Amino acid sequence: MLLITCPWCGPRDETEYHYGGQAHVPYPETPADLDDRQWAEYVFYRDNPKGHFAERWMHGLGCRRWFNVLRDTVSYDVLAVYRLDEPQPELPAPHAPHQTAETAGGNR
Repeated sequence: MLLITCPWCGPRDETEYHYGGQAHVPYPETPADLDDRQWAEYVFYRDNPKGHFAERWMHGLGCRRWFNVLRDTVSYDVLAVYRLDEPQPELPAPHAPHQTAETAGGNR
């Protein structure tokens, strides 16, 4: 279970929130010019990275406000929480798995 910190209400259990999908997906500038394929890509196609991922969440059982969460999709760790009017925080790149001499191809 995740513990998510609402920017307005503080830390709460994930059951109080509603997931809203990938964050920072811009609305098309000229929606009338999109064909069916382009609309399908806008509505349904989202990134699915292994590692850091920006998501939208809404505190449904609290203030009912939307905000963004930067989460690690491998460990499920919440790395940062920020309001929609704030920029996405810059985080260091995820660490690569530890390599031994054998896995790195080195000599013993």
